[in-house]
Amino acid sequence: MKENEWIVDLARSIAFLSRLPVSSRFFRGHDGSMDRTVRAFPLAGAVLLAPVGLLLALVSATHAGALFSAIAALTLQIMLTGALHEDGLADSADGLGGNHQRERALQIMKDSRNGTYGVVALILSLGLRATAIAALVNHLSPMDAALCLIGVGAASRALMVWHWQALPSARPEGLAASLGKPTEKSLHAALFLGVALAVITIGPATSLSPLAIALVTTALSAYAVNAFVERRLGGRTGDTIGAMQQIAEIVALGTLAATV
Repeated sequence: MKENEWIVDLARSIAFLSRLPVSSRFFRGHDGSMDRTVRAFPLAGAVLLAPVGLLLALVSATHAGALFSAIAALTLQIMLTGALHEDGLADSADGLGGNHQRERALQIMKDSRNGTYGVVALILSLGLRATAIAALVNHLSPMDAALCLIGVGAASRALMVWHWQALPSARPEGLAASLGKPTEKSLHAALFLGVALAVITIGPATSLSPLAIALVTTALSAYAVNAFVERRLGGRTGDTIGAMQQIAEIVALGTLAATV
């Protein structure tokens, strides 16, 4: 029996974006291209953040404290994703943090070792997200805070697809280039899903105003990242795709924390 295309794309997206085991049947006859698969990134983000949100709700319902609950949730998230996006953020920060020319920046980003900019970026990412989640825990019910995490997880991964599709490959021989480029149809589907999932999760958990402000500020930050990366590198890499997710998540969580 042939698998439904959306189920296949969701399974492949989960395999790509996390360390969760996925059955090999979803990859039979697959050439490795991600041009259509990426449309399911927001769905995969929601699936991956569902257990994270559940853990946040359970721990925050105890007397453990908001910050502990937030750090516990981030720990599970990083375990599920294998720190994939954090790695992209750190490498991008190392390459783009200094006043390096394009070729030198790309060379630095290929180095698996983390430099000062990368370490600082990771500390700031974890700190900003943890404090933002803690603020949500303090102002919302445990389940509403969990729903916000799920919505942000979906929306931030939709913006990864936008970054991937909007810019050419900065490194033709790189991993992102070898995986293909999202089609316009896949991009539109991913953006629609990202917004829709954010609306049905964050909307009921907060209200229309925080949701709208979060969507606008996150979209503007993504536009700024696209412009900056294009100016410095001439295109995107696998690392900048991961960095886009991290920046979008930080901005979305921070905006929600400031407006609920």
